[in-house]
Amino acid sequence: MMKYRLILLSCTVAAALSACNVAADKRNKDQLPDSIKIVSLNGAVSEIVAGLGLEKNIVGTDITSNYPESLKSKPKIGHNRRINAEGVLSLQPNIVVGMAKEVSPQLAAQFRSSGIRLILFNQEFTPKGTKDLIRAVGDSLHHTLKVDSLTKAFETELAEAQKHINNPKKPKVLFIYARGTGTMMVGGTGTPVEKVIELAGGTNAITEFAEYKPLTSESLVKANPDVILLFDDGLESLGGANGLLGVQGISQTNAGKNKRFVTMKGELLTSFGPRLGQAVTELAEKIK
Repeated sequence: MMKYRLILLSCTVAAALSACNVAADKRNKDQLPDSIKIVSLNGAVSEIVAGLGLEKNIVGTDITSNYPESLKSKPKIGHNRRINAEGVLSLQPNIVVGMAKEVSPQLAAQFRSSGIRLILFNQEFTPKGTKDLIRAVGDSLHHTLKVDSLTKAFETELAEAQKHINNPKKPKVLFIYARGTGTMMVGGTGTPVEKVIELAGGTNAITEFAEYKPLTSESLVKANPDVILLFDDGLESLGGANGLLGVQGISQTNAGKNKRFVTMKGELLTSFGPRLGQAVTELAEKIK
């Protein structure tokens, strides 16, 4: 009887090992070859690809792909919404990855007609959406070994961010997209910035319209924000805090009277990538 049990146990172990070997062989077979060349057209996607261990395969990115720091040295092929197709093709990639909403049908057709595998993702601007994006990128590139650890790190950092949100008053925050005084837009509902503001414990000062509209003094006074939020380079383009105060209507708001102007890096604030927790923590601290 003992001998029979030993034989049965040996068979069970052998079967389990065989199954593991088959699974491992399948993973190895499905995994991208080391020689694969990837171009990424979106900062959040680039960050995920690098986080999955494929940074060495990235041969070019859009200009919003600045994290990790080493990505800054990669060849740049334009802004994610204004991609230079010839620049991408000159890098001879096997795969191009990006966001579906940012790649025009004409550009997509051009890549595909050149024999490039184009992988486009949809993004939901929520913590769950970021986790889904991490999983989708890992699955699409057959590189899932680090997906769980990357997702876990994301969840831990976002949970830590919640500890910094302790403002029961929920300050009204107005986001201004500025490229000099000639180009100033205010963010309405449904934008990634609004979602980060809410995660950081604030409320959007603009609720009358969606997306972006040109800034007017009337809308500023009506919104009367407690805090005005801009990109770092946006405030610089206005000449700093004094330049912003010179914009008509700013000084009449609570934010203007108290000079409560805060800035963040654009790619961190809006990307909803793996560093969302860091973005929430930074903004929560700044709008307290």
